[in-house]
Amino acid sequence: MAGRPRDERARNAILRRAADIASKDGLEGLSIGRLAADLGVSKSGLFGYFGSKEELQLATIRAATGVYLGEVVHPALTVPPGLGRVWQLCDRWLSYSERRVFPGGCFFFTVTAEFDARPGRVRDTVAAAGLEWNRLVASTVDDARRLGELAEDTEPDQLAFELIAFMETANAVSLLHDAPVAYQRARSAIRRCLRAAATDAATPPWPDPAAQTRAEGER
Repeated sequence: MAGRPRDERARNAILRRAADIASKDGLEGLSIGRLAADLGVSKSGLFGYFGSKEELQLATIRAATGVYLGEVVHPALTVPPGLGRVWQLCDRWLSYSERRVFPGGCFFFTVTAEFDARPGRVRDTVAAAGLEWNRLVASTVDDARRLGELAEDTEPDQLAFELIAFMETANAVSLLHDAPVAYQRARSAIRRCLRAAATDAATPPWPDPAAQTRAEGER
């Protein structure tokens, strides 16, 4: 029994490294041999944890999901339902990508592009994670609509699609062109999109960019 926590810690460390690699090189870039070399451990030891490349890939997705939930979803859900929670989901996602929690940006953006046309267990797991995220954003938008903070004719799935598109574009542009300004542009686009749908009863939950600029100039 005493060895189990140590084994679990070792397994978690292996999977965190695997997720970092996959965020840049994709899940096909993972191998037990590569991980063993990176971590300075034996291939036989790693094989005992996972048994096959596919099991390693699936375990890596689960590990990345845990990081994603901790960085994006759980903090946003501490905010009461409404426009504030919608904004927090978007802002936390952009921060997670911008801070390179995974060195290749959003882990799921990378592996979705890699497996979107490849049938199998890995694709199904990646697709399920993406669908769950889309549903969460849409349901959060719908909560804000029901609370009267977004217009009654707001279509949750459509607005969620647009918000996610802004986020994913920032991730892709920042990586491809080494352009951190993409995150500022995405936040501006999301604010504009939410303002257009917000009702007079809604209090804008985002910081005022002009006020922030003035405050920075006064320091």
